[in-house]
Amino acid sequence: MTEEMTGAQSLIRSLEAVGVETVFGIPGGAVLPAYDPLMDSTQIRHILVRHEQGAGHAASGYATATGKVGVCMATSGPGATNLVTPLADAHMDSVPMVAVTGQVPSGAIGSDAFQEADIRGISMPITKHSYLVTDPAEIPTTVAEAFHIAATGRPGPVLVDVAKDAMQAMTTFSWPRELALPGYRPVTKPHGKQIREAARLILAAERPVLYVGGGVLRARASQELRVLAEMTGIPVVTTLMARGAFPDSHPQHLGMPGMHGSVTAVSSLQRSDLIISLGARFDDRVTGKLSTFAPGAKVIHADIDPAEISKNRLADVPIVGDCRETIAELVVVLQREYDAGRRGDYTAWVKQTEAWRKRFPLGYDAPDDGSLSPQFVIERLGQTVGPDGIYVAGVGQHQMWAAQFIDYENPGTWINSGGLGTMGYAVPAAMGAKVARPDATVWAIDGDGCFQMTNQELATCALEGIPIKVAVINNSSLGMVRQWQTLFYNERYSNTDLHSARIPNFAKLAEAMGCVGLQCDKQDDVDAIIKQAMEIEDRPVVVDFLVHRDAMVWPMVPAGTSNDDIQIARGMAPDFEQDDL
Repeated sequence: MTEEMTGAQSLIRSLEAVGVETVFGIPGGAVLPAYDPLMDSTQIRHILVRHEQGAGHAASGYATATGKVGVCMATSGPGATNLVTPLADAHMDSVPMVAVTGQVPSGAIGSDAFQEADIRGISMPITKHSYLVTDPAEIPTTVAEAFHIAATGRPGPVLVDVAKDAMQAMTTFSWPRELALPGYRPVTKPHGKQIREAARLILAAERPVLYVGGGVLRARASQELRVLAEMTGIPVVTTLMARGAFPDSHPQHLGMPGMHGSVTAVSSLQRSDLIISLGARFDDRVTGKLSTFAPGAKVIHADIDPAEISKNRLADVPIVGDCRETIAELVVVLQREYDAGRRGDYTAWVKQTEAWRKRFPLGYDAPDDGSLSPQFVIERLGQTVGPDGIYVAGVGQHQMWAAQFIDYENPGTWINSGGLGTMGYAVPAAMGAKVARPDATVWAIDGDGCFQMTNQELATCALEGIPIKVAVINNSSLGMVRQWQTLFYNERYSNTDLHSARIPNFAKLAEAMGCVGLQCDKQDDVDAIIKQAMEIEDRPVVVDFLVHRDAMVWPMVPAGTSNDDIQIARGMAPDFEQDDL
C-alpha cells in the first residue's frame, strides 16, 4: 500500500505501524514538523516532559516494566544531546529504546547551523545503531529497522535522527515487507555441543553456583531459570540487574553478589568450583579485583552478546544464545543425564552455603541518637507495598539498601540504573513504568541528591495523571560519596553536604508541582505515612524521609580489592571458621 504524505506524516505512520502507544518528548524547531501529525494520531499518546533527560529515562522505565521498546523524541542540538545520558544508560543496561530526534535541514548539516549537533556521531558508541535520515522515502524502512534492532538480540537503544527538510518534503509511504540487514544476525539458539559440555561440567562439579544477570530478565527466562535451579539444586545468586529473576524467598537463593552483596553470595562465588553465568557480564562491581575473583572456578558463560563472552573472565564453556533457549536446552540435556542415573552431588556445598547464610544475615544497626534509620524506612516500605509493587531506584546508598532490604519475588518489579549509575534516574523512570503498567503501584526510591536532578518530572506526572509515589531518603548528603569520604578520605567531607533537611522543603516543593507532599522523621510514624501515601491514588505523592546521615551500606568490598576482603562493618571482616574454607 502506498500513499502520498509528508515525511513527518510518514514518520508518525511508521511509529504507529510498529505498535508505538506512548512517546515521551519535547518539541522544538527541527522536530516540529513531526509534532503536527502526532497531534492527529489516535494511537500514540505523547507525554510532554520537562527535560529531555526525563523523556529518555521515562522511555527506559516503560521498556523495562513491559519488555516493549520505549520511545522518546527531541529536537536537534541541545534537545538531542540531553538524550545522551539516557542513551548511554540504556546501552549499559540493555534496554530496548528508540530515540527520534529532529536535525537541521540536510543542506545545513556541517555548517554549524543554529541548534546543530552531530547526534548520530555523538551517540555511536552508546547505541546499538544510529541513523541519519535525509531522504523521506527511507523513513518507514529506517523506523522498522530501528525497532527490530532495539528489540532483538541483546536489546539496546537506537537513534533515528531525521533532517527537517526530509520531514517537510512530500513522499510516498510504503511499509517494508521484509528487512535487509545482512550484517545483523543475532544468534539465539545455542550450540548443542556447548550445551552438552556445560552439562558435563555441572555433573562433575562439587561447588557450583548459578550466577544470574540481567540477561535472564531481558530474555523473559525466569520460569526456565527456576526449573533449572530446582532440578539441579544448585545455589543461585542474582546481580543488581537481575533482582526478581529468582524469588528472594526461595531456599536456594543466596542473595545479591558484588561490592554491596551479601556475604553468602560473595563468598559462594569466590569459593565455587563452577560458575554458571547466565546473562551476566562479570562486571567489576561483582568481581572485585578481577585477577583474584573465584580463583578455583571453571566458567560456563552463556550470553546472547558474543562480545561479552570471555571479555573479562575466560570462559571454559562459551555459549552464545538467548538465555531462555539456552536454559531450556540445558534442562533437556541434564534431564537426559539424570534419567541415565548420572547426577551431581552438591550436598556438602549446599550445607556450607546454608551455614554462611545463617551466620551472616543482612542487617543494620539503629542510629544511636534515635534518628530515623534509612534501612528501616526501605524495609518497611517493601513489607507494606509487597512483592507486586514496582520499585524504581536512583543511584547511591538508597539504591543498595533498596536492593538489599526489599524482597523481590517477581520479574519486572525492580528497575534501576545499574551499569552507568545515573543519578536522577528514578523519578522519570518511575513515570515511564507507571504509564506502562497503570494498575501497578510504582514507588520511586530516591536520594535527596538524585531527586534534585530530575524532580521537575513530578509536574509532568501531576498534569498527565500519572500517580507515582516517591520516597526521598533524605540524609542531607551525597550519601555514597560521603560514605567513601568517611572510609577512605579521613572524614574530610568535601562538597557532599546538600543541606536538604532545610533547603528545599521537598514536601512543599511537591505541593507546588501538584503532588501531595508528606514528611517523616520518626520511626513510629513510618508505617502510618506509608499507608497514607498508599491510599492516595489521584495524584503523585512525595514522602520526605529525614534519615540519619551517617548510615552506611554494608557489606562492602572496597573498590579495587579482592572479594576476599569483604567487610561487614567498618574495619570488620566476616569471621569464617577454618572448616568453612
